[in-house]
Amino acid sequence: MKGKVKIISVFNNKGGVGKTTLTYHLAHALAEAGNKVLLLDADPQCNLTIYSVDVEKIHAIWEEEDECVTMGLEDYGRKRGRVCVDGLQSSVRSLHFLLQPTIDGVSEHEKLSPPHKISPNLHIIPGRLSLHEFEEKVSSRWSDAYRGDSLAIRTVTRIRKISEEYSKKYKYDYVIVDTSPSLGVLNKVIISTVDGFFVPAAPDMFSLYGIRNIGASLKKWHEEFDIIYKLISSEKRKLFPEHFVQFLGYTIYNAKKFTKTDSKWNLAQAHLKYALQIPVIIQSEISESVRRSVPDNLLAEPIGGESVMHSHNTFPAIAQHYRVPIWNIPTIKKLDPEHRNTVNGQKKDILATRESYSIFAQSLIQRIDLLES
Repeated sequence: MKGKVKIISVFNNKGGVGKTTLTYHLAHALAEAGNKVLLLDADPQCNLTIYSVDVEKIHAIWEEEDECVTMGLEDYGRKRGRVCVDGLQSSVRSLHFLLQPTIDGVSEHEKLSPPHKISPNLHIIPGRLSLHEFEEKVSSRWSDAYRGDSLAIRTVTRIRKISEEYSKKYKYDYVIVDTSPSLGVLNKVIISTVDGFFVPAAPDMFSLYGIRNIGASLKKWHEEFDIIYKLISSEKRKLFPEHFVQFLGYTIYNAKKFTKTDSKWNLAQAHLKYALQIPVIIQSEISESVRRSVPDNLLAEPIGGESVMHSHNTFPAIAQHYRVPIWNIPTIKKLDPEHRNTVNGQKKDILATRESYSIFAQSLIQRIDLLES
Protein backbone atom coordinates (compact mmCIF):
# COMPACT_ATOMS: atom_id res chain seq x y z
CA MET A 1 0.00 0.00 0.00
CA LYS A 2 1.41 3.40 -1.02
CA GLY A 3 0.19 5.25 2.07
CA LYS A 4 -2.91 5.96 4.05
CA VAL A 5 -6.03 5.11 2.07
CA LYS A 6 -7.89 8.02 0.49
CA ILE A 7 -11.68 7.79 0.51
CA ILE A 8 -13.28 9.83 -2.25
CA SER A 9 -16.68 10.25 -3.86
CA VAL A 10 -18.01 11.26 -7.26
CA PHE A 11 -21.01 13.50 -6.65
CA ASN A 12 -23.44 15.75 -8.45
CA ASN A 13 -26.84 17.07 -7.45
CA LYS A 14 -28.00 16.42 -11.03
CA GLY A 15 -28.50 12.96 -12.50
CA GLY A 16 -27.79 11.97 -16.07
CA VAL A 17 -24.23 13.34 -16.19
CA GLY A 18 -22.56 9.94 -16.60
CA LYS A 19 -21.44 9.68 -12.97
CA THR A 20 -21.63 5.89 -12.82
CA THR A 21 -19.86 5.41 -16.16
CA LEU A 22 -17.09 7.79 -15.12
CA THR A 23 -16.73 6.17 -11.68
CA TYR A 24 -16.50 2.69 -13.20
CA HIS A 25 -13.85 3.66 -15.76
CA LEU A 26 -11.89 5.77 -13.28
CA ALA A 27 -11.70 2.79 -10.94
CA HIS A 28 -10.45 0.53 -13.73
CA ALA A 29 -7.85 3.08 -14.81
CA LEU A 30 -6.58 3.42 -11.24
CA ALA A 31 -6.46 -0.37 -10.84
CA GLU A 32 -4.63 -0.91 -14.13
CA ALA A 33 -2.03 1.63 -12.99
CA GLY A 34 -1.20 -0.67 -10.07
CA ASN A 35 -3.45 0.79 -7.37
CA LYS A 36 -5.74 -1.35 -5.23
CA VAL A 37 -9.23 0.09 -5.41
CA LEU A 38 -12.51 -0.60 -3.63
CA LEU A 39 -15.82 0.59 -5.04
CA LEU A 40 -18.55 1.03 -2.44
CA ASP A 41 -22.03 1.39 -3.94
CA ALA A 42 -24.02 3.67 -1.64
CA ASP A 43 -26.53 4.70 -4.31
CA PRO A 44 -29.85 2.92 -3.62
CA GLN A 45 -30.38 2.71 -7.40
CA CYS A 46 -27.38 0.33 -7.55
CA ASN A 47 -26.29 1.38 -11.04
CA LEU A 48 -22.60 0.83 -10.28
CA THR A 49 -23.37 -2.65 -8.95
CA ILE A 50 -25.39 -3.49 -12.06
CA TYR A 51 -22.50 -2.27 -14.22
CA SER A 52 -19.88 -4.25 -12.30
CA VAL A 53 -21.53 -7.52 -11.30
CA ASP A 54 -23.45 -10.12 -13.31
CA VAL A 55 -27.19 -9.82 -12.72
CA GLU A 56 -27.50 -13.46 -11.62
CA LYS A 57 -24.70 -12.93 -9.10
CA ILE A 58 -26.41 -9.80 -7.74
CA HIS A 59 -29.66 -11.72 -7.37
CA ALA A 60 -27.88 -14.53 -5.53
CA ILE A 61 -26.21 -12.08 -3.12
CA TRP A 62 -29.48 -10.33 -2.35
CA GLU A 63 -31.53 -13.51 -2.09
CA GLU A 64 -29.12 -15.12 0.38
CA GLU A 65 -29.36 -12.15 2.75
CA ASP A 66 -33.03 -11.25 2.18
CA GLU A 67 -34.31 -12.88 5.35
CA CYS A 68 -31.58 -11.35 7.51
CA VAL A 69 -32.06 -7.75 6.32
CA THR A 70 -35.84 -8.16 6.56
CA MET A 71 -35.92 -9.69 10.05
CA GLY A 72 -32.91 -7.99 11.56
CA LEU A 73 -29.66 -9.61 12.62
CA GLU A 74 -30.64 -10.81 16.10
CA ASP A 75 -34.00 -12.29 15.08
CA TYR A 76 -32.36 -14.00 12.12
CA GLY A 77 -29.64 -15.41 14.40
CA ARG A 78 -32.22 -16.78 16.84
CA LYS A 79 -34.20 -18.35 14.02
CA ARG A 80 -31.37 -19.74 11.89
CA GLY A 81 -28.52 -20.05 14.37
CA ARG A 82 -25.01 -18.65 14.57
CA VAL A 83 -23.77 -21.00 11.85
CA CYS A 84 -26.08 -19.39 9.29
CA VAL A 85 -24.95 -15.90 10.30
CA ASP A 86 -21.33 -16.99 9.95
CA GLY A 87 -22.15 -18.49 6.57
CA LEU A 88 -23.56 -15.22 5.32
CA GLN A 89 -20.48 -13.35 6.50
CA SER A 90 -18.21 -15.76 4.63
CA SER A 91 -19.40 -14.72 1.17
CA VAL A 92 -19.89 -11.45 -0.72
CA ARG A 93 -22.50 -9.27 0.96
CA SER A 94 -24.22 -6.00 0.10
CA LEU A 95 -23.54 -2.70 1.80
CA HIS A 96 -26.98 -2.95 3.43
CA PHE A 97 -25.98 -6.24 5.07
CA LEU A 98 -22.75 -4.67 6.35
CA LEU A 99 -24.81 -1.82 7.82
CA GLN A 100 -27.48 -4.08 9.34
CA PRO A 101 -25.96 -4.20 12.85
CA THR A 102 -25.87 -0.39 12.89
CA ILE A 103 -29.46 -0.25 11.65
CA ASP A 104 -30.49 -2.68 14.40
CA GLY A 105 -28.32 -1.03 17.07
CA VAL A 106 -26.49 -4.27 17.92
CA SER A 107 -22.84 -5.34 17.89
CA GLU A 108 -21.08 -5.18 14.55
CA HIS A 109 -20.36 -8.26 12.44
CA GLU A 110 -17.53 -10.34 13.84
CA LYS A 111 -15.76 -10.61 10.49
CA LEU A 112 -15.65 -8.74 7.19
CA SER A 113 -17.41 -10.37 4.30
CA PRO A 114 -15.16 -10.62 1.23
CA PRO A 115 -15.67 -8.02 -1.49
CA HIS A 116 -16.65 -9.01 -5.01
CA LYS A 117 -13.54 -9.10 -7.20
CA ILE A 118 -14.02 -7.34 -10.53
CA SER A 119 -10.30 -7.73 -11.28
CA PRO A 120 -7.26 -8.53 -9.12
CA ASN A 121 -6.82 -4.86 -8.13
CA LEU A 122 -10.45 -3.75 -8.27
CA HIS A 123 -13.14 -4.89 -5.83
CA ILE A 124 -16.68 -3.76 -5.02
CA ILE A 125 -19.08 -3.85 -2.10
CA PRO A 126 -22.40 -4.21 -3.96
CA GLY A 127 -25.33 -1.93 -3.29
CA ARG A 128 -28.87 -2.94 -2.48
CA LEU A 129 -32.21 -1.31 -3.31
CA SER A 130 -33.22 -1.37 0.36
CA LEU A 131 -30.46 1.01 1.48
CA HIS A 132 -33.14 3.63 2.20
CA GLU A 133 -33.63 1.81 5.54
CA PHE A 134 -30.19 2.95 6.65
CA GLU A 135 -30.95 6.49 5.48
CA GLU A 136 -34.07 6.47 7.66
CA LYS A 137 -31.94 5.50 10.67
CA VAL A 138 -29.45 8.28 9.94
CA SER A 139 -32.33 10.75 9.81
CA SER A 140 -33.96 9.56 13.04
CA ARG A 141 -30.67 9.49 14.98
CA TRP A 142 -29.10 12.67 13.60
CA SER A 143 -30.21 14.97 16.43
CA ASP A 144 -28.83 12.50 18.99
CA ALA A 145 -25.34 13.00 17.54
CA TYR A 146 -25.28 16.51 19.03
CA ARG A 147 -25.37 15.06 22.53
CA GLY A 148 -22.73 12.46 21.75
CA ASP A 149 -25.04 9.43 21.68
CA SER A 150 -22.81 6.48 20.80
CA LEU A 151 -25.24 4.80 18.40
CA ALA A 152 -25.91 8.08 16.60
CA ILE A 153 -22.19 8.80 16.17
CA ARG A 154 -21.64 5.24 14.98
CA THR A 155 -24.47 5.59 12.47
CA VAL A 156 -23.13 8.87 11.07
CA THR A 157 -19.58 7.52 10.67
CA ARG A 158 -20.29 3.88 9.81
CA ILE A 159 -19.80 4.03 6.04
CA ARG A 160 -16.42 5.68 6.48
CA LYS A 161 -15.53 3.10 9.14
CA ILE A 162 -16.43 0.25 6.79
CA SER A 163 -14.18 1.82 4.15
CA GLU A 164 -11.32 2.00 6.65
CA GLU A 165 -11.83 -1.56 7.89
CA TYR A 166 -11.76 -3.02 4.39
CA SER A 167 -8.74 -0.90 3.48
CA LYS A 168 -6.83 -2.15 6.48
CA LYS A 169 -7.53 -5.77 5.60
CA TYR A 170 -7.17 -5.61 1.81
CA LYS A 171 -4.58 -2.81 1.55
CA TYR A 172 -6.58 -0.50 -0.71
CA ASP A 173 -5.02 2.71 -1.95
CA TYR A 174 -8.37 4.27 -2.86
CA VAL A 175 -11.98 3.74 -1.85
CA ILE A 176 -14.52 5.34 -4.19
CA VAL A 177 -17.97 5.74 -2.66
CA ASP A 178 -20.73 6.07 -5.25
CA THR A 179 -23.73 8.16 -4.22
CA SER A 180 -27.14 9.18 -5.52
CA PRO A 181 -27.77 12.72 -6.86
CA SER A 182 -29.68 13.55 -3.67
CA LEU A 183 -28.75 16.20 -1.11
CA GLY A 184 -30.52 14.17 1.57
CA VAL A 185 -29.22 12.99 4.92
CA LEU A 186 -27.53 9.82 3.59
CA ASN A 187 -25.33 11.80 1.23
CA LYS A 188 -24.80 14.41 3.95
CA VAL A 189 -23.02 11.89 6.14
CA ILE A 190 -21.22 10.22 3.23
CA ILE A 191 -19.89 13.34 1.53
CA SER A 192 -19.06 15.01 4.86
CA THR A 193 -16.96 12.04 6.03
CA VAL A 194 -15.00 11.14 2.88
CA ASP A 195 -11.64 12.81 2.26
CA GLY A 196 -12.49 14.45 -1.04
CA PHE A 197 -15.03 14.55 -3.84
CA PHE A 198 -15.30 15.86 -7.38
CA VAL A 199 -18.19 16.78 -9.65
CA PRO A 200 -18.80 15.46 -13.17
CA ALA A 201 -20.76 18.16 -14.97
CA ALA A 202 -22.49 18.71 -18.27
CA PRO A 203 -21.97 22.09 -19.95
CA ASP A 204 -25.49 23.33 -19.25
CA MET A 205 -27.38 25.53 -16.80
CA PHE A 206 -28.54 22.51 -14.78
CA SER A 207 -24.97 21.72 -13.73
CA LEU A 208 -24.43 25.34 -12.69
CA TYR A 209 -27.47 25.18 -10.43
CA GLY A 210 -26.35 21.77 -9.20
CA ILE A 211 -22.98 23.14 -8.11
CA ARG A 212 -24.73 26.06 -6.39
CA ASN A 213 -26.90 23.58 -4.48
CA ILE A 214 -23.87 21.52 -3.51
CA GLY A 215 -22.08 24.63 -2.26
CA ALA A 216 -25.01 25.73 -0.13
CA SER A 217 -25.43 22.24 1.33
CA LEU A 218 -21.72 21.85 2.07
CA LYS A 219 -21.72 25.12 3.99
CA LYS A 220 -24.65 23.98 6.10
CA TRP A 221 -23.24 20.48 6.60
CA HIS A 222 -19.86 21.87 7.66
CA GLU A 223 -21.52 24.08 10.26
CA GLU A 224 -23.53 21.14 11.62
CA PHE A 225 -20.51 18.86 11.86
CA ASP A 226 -18.43 21.58 13.52
CA ILE A 227 -21.09 21.89 16.21
CA ILE A 228 -21.07 18.12 16.74
CA TYR A 229 -17.24 18.09 16.98
CA LYS A 230 -17.36 20.75 19.70
CA LEU A 231 -20.00 18.93 21.74
CA ILE A 232 -18.65 15.37 21.70
CA SER A 233 -15.67 13.89 23.54
CA SER A 234 -12.22 13.78 21.93
CA GLU A 235 -12.47 9.98 21.88
CA LYS A 236 -15.66 10.05 19.80
CA ARG A 237 -14.17 12.77 17.59
CA LYS A 238 -11.59 10.19 16.45
CA LEU A 239 -14.36 8.33 14.61
CA PHE A 240 -14.62 11.24 12.19
CA PRO A 241 -11.98 12.22 9.62
CA GLU A 242 -9.42 14.70 10.90
CA HIS A 243 -10.51 17.28 8.33
CA PHE A 244 -13.86 18.08 6.76
CA VAL A 245 -14.23 16.92 3.15
CA GLN A 246 -12.30 18.80 0.48
CA PHE A 247 -13.44 19.66 -3.03
CA LEU A 248 -11.15 18.17 -5.68
CA GLY A 249 -12.65 19.90 -8.68
CA TYR A 250 -14.86 19.17 -11.65
CA THR A 251 -14.76 17.57 -15.04
CA ILE A 252 -16.96 18.20 -18.04
CA TYR A 253 -18.03 14.72 -19.07
CA ASN A 254 -19.56 13.22 -22.18
CA ALA A 255 -20.11 16.52 -24.02
CA LYS A 256 -20.53 16.59 -27.78
CA LYS A 257 -17.34 17.49 -29.61
CA PHE A 258 -17.47 20.11 -32.36
CA THR A 259 -14.29 19.60 -34.37
CA LYS A 260 -15.07 22.38 -36.85
CA THR A 261 -14.89 25.09 -34.19
CA ASP A 262 -11.77 26.75 -32.81
CA SER A 263 -13.30 27.30 -29.39
CA LYS A 264 -11.71 26.25 -26.15
CA TRP A 265 -12.03 22.52 -25.42
CA ASN A 266 -13.65 22.03 -28.87
CA LEU A 267 -17.09 22.75 -27.47
CA ALA A 268 -19.92 24.43 -29.31
CA GLN A 269 -20.35 28.06 -28.28
CA ALA A 270 -23.62 27.35 -26.46
CA HIS A 271 -21.89 24.66 -24.39
CA LEU A 272 -18.70 26.65 -23.93
CA LYS A 273 -20.69 29.53 -22.43
CA TYR A 274 -21.85 27.31 -19.58
CA ALA A 275 -18.53 25.45 -19.26
CA LEU A 276 -16.64 28.69 -18.69
CA GLN A 277 -19.05 29.64 -15.91
CA ILE A 278 -18.32 26.49 -13.89
CA PRO A 279 -15.05 27.80 -12.33
CA VAL A 280 -16.78 31.10 -11.53
CA ILE A 281 -19.62 29.28 -9.76
CA ILE A 282 -17.13 27.12 -7.86
CA GLN A 283 -15.23 30.20 -6.70
CA SER A 284 -18.38 31.94 -5.49
CA GLU A 285 -20.47 29.02 -4.17
CA ILE A 286 -17.98 26.48 -2.77
CA SER A 287 -16.66 27.91 0.49
CA GLU A 288 -12.92 28.43 0.94
CA SER A 289 -12.81 26.00 3.84
CA VAL A 290 -13.87 23.16 1.51
CA ARG A 291 -11.44 24.06 -1.28
CA ARG A 292 -8.34 24.95 0.69
CA SER A 293 -6.41 21.81 -0.32
CA VAL A 294 -6.43 22.39 -4.08
CA PRO A 295 -5.24 25.80 -5.39
CA ASP A 296 -7.86 27.94 -7.13
CA ASN A 297 -5.93 28.01 -10.40
CA LEU A 298 -6.07 24.21 -10.48
CA LEU A 299 -9.75 24.10 -9.52
CA ALA A 300 -10.49 26.44 -12.44
CA GLU A 301 -9.38 23.74 -14.89
CA PRO A 302 -11.32 20.50 -15.47
CA ILE A 303 -9.66 17.39 -14.05
CA GLY A 304 -7.74 15.77 -16.89
CA GLY A 305 -8.41 18.62 -19.30
CA GLU A 306 -10.18 17.28 -22.37
CA SER A 307 -9.24 13.65 -21.67
CA VAL A 308 -12.78 12.45 -20.88
CA MET A 309 -14.66 15.57 -21.86
CA HIS A 310 -16.12 14.47 -25.17
CA SER A 311 -18.69 11.81 -25.96
CA HIS A 312 -17.65 8.22 -26.67
CA ASN A 313 -20.75 7.71 -28.80
CA THR A 314 -22.28 4.27 -28.15
CA PHE A 315 -19.12 2.83 -26.57
CA PRO A 316 -20.26 3.21 -22.92
CA ALA A 317 -23.53 1.39 -23.61
CA ILE A 318 -21.69 -1.47 -25.31
CA ALA A 319 -19.16 -1.62 -22.46
CA GLN A 320 -21.94 -1.79 -19.88
CA HIS A 321 -23.61 -4.59 -21.84
CA TYR A 322 -20.48 -6.73 -21.44
CA ARG A 323 -19.49 -5.32 -18.01
CA VAL A 324 -16.03 -4.29 -19.13
CA PRO A 325 -14.30 -0.90 -19.52
CA ILE A 326 -14.62 0.54 -23.02
CA TRP A 327 -11.07 -0.29 -24.04
CA ASN A 328 -11.63 -3.99 -23.30
CA ILE A 329 -14.59 -4.33 -25.68
CA PRO A 330 -12.40 -5.68 -28.52
CA THR A 331 -11.26 -8.53 -26.23
CA ILE A 332 -14.80 -9.93 -26.02
CA LYS A 333 -14.69 -13.22 -27.94
CA LYS A 334 -18.39 -13.45 -28.71
CA LEU A 335 -19.67 -10.02 -29.62
CA ASP A 336 -23.37 -9.73 -30.32
CA PRO A 337 -24.06 -9.33 -34.06
CA GLU A 338 -25.36 -5.77 -33.63
CA HIS A 339 -22.05 -4.69 -32.04
CA ARG A 340 -19.57 -6.26 -34.49
CA ASN A 341 -19.57 -3.55 -37.14
CA THR A 342 -19.21 -0.77 -34.57
CA VAL A 343 -16.33 -2.49 -32.79
CA ASN A 344 -14.50 -3.54 -35.95
CA GLY A 345 -14.94 -0.17 -37.61
CA GLN A 346 -13.97 1.97 -34.61
CA LYS A 347 -11.47 -0.26 -32.86
CA LYS A 348 -8.76 2.40 -32.85
CA ASP A 349 -11.04 4.93 -31.12
CA ILE A 350 -12.23 2.30 -28.66
CA LEU A 351 -8.68 1.35 -27.66
CA ALA A 352 -7.70 5.02 -27.34
CA THR A 353 -10.08 5.45 -24.41
CA ARG A 354 -7.62 3.58 -22.19
CA GLU A 355 -5.12 6.44 -22.45
CA SER A 356 -7.90 9.03 -22.00
CA TYR A 357 -9.03 7.57 -18.68
CA SER A 358 -5.43 7.00 -17.61
CA ILE A 359 -4.72 10.72 -18.10
CA PHE A 360 -7.85 11.56 -16.14
CA ALA A 361 -6.94 9.19 -13.29
CA GLN A 362 -3.40 10.58 -13.00
CA SER A 363 -4.73 14.14 -12.98
CA LEU A 364 -7.14 13.23 -10.17
CA ILE A 365 -4.37 11.52 -8.18
CA GLN A 366 -2.34 14.74 -8.31
CA ARG A 367 -5.21 16.53 -6.61
CA ILE A 368 -5.86 13.73 -4.13
CA ASP A 369 -2.20 13.92 -3.12
CA LEU A 370 -2.78 17.53 -2.11
CA LEU A 371 -5.31 16.51 0.55
CA GLU A 372 -4.27 16.93 4.14
CA SER A 373 -3.40 13.58 5.66
